[in-house]
Amino acid sequence: MRNTARWATTLGLTATAVCGPLTGAALASPAAAPSAPSALYAPSALVLTVGHGESAALADPERAVTLTCAPKPSGTHPAADRACAELRRVAGDFDALKAREGVLCTKEYNPVVVTVDGVWQGQRVSYERTFANECVKNAHGAGVFTF
Repeated sequence: MRNTARWATTLGLTATAVCGPLTGAALASPAAAPSAPSALYAPSALVLTVGHGESAALADPERAVTLTCAPKPSGTHPAADRACAELRRVAGDFDALKAREGVLCTKEYNPVVVTVDGVWQGQRVSYERTFANECVKNAHGAGVFTF
């Protein structure tokens, strides 16, 4: 039951994040679309969740945010501009997000799992990573995982 609720929430947020920006483009006047080539973009819309546990299958999501990076940063993510800039810098590769220099964290083991589902520049994304604790999570991807 726990997994079913997680997937229902994730799919609902993903649909909102992906389809929301697309509906705005569909409502634009037809005359405006051809004259604005910058309006064409590959969608980048993600749903990020965080919860405590060893894996997403065992953890209840405690928080979930949406992050849309194209055509402009938006969503419920508290630092959408910074998160999108970080993801562009690593070409959407979440494993390439490294810990910031100089961050000191305790060695306490209180696992925190982060999941990401959606699309990045038109490509399907599904990512899961478990961090030793909240401090270690926040040190990685200073803008992406801090929500």
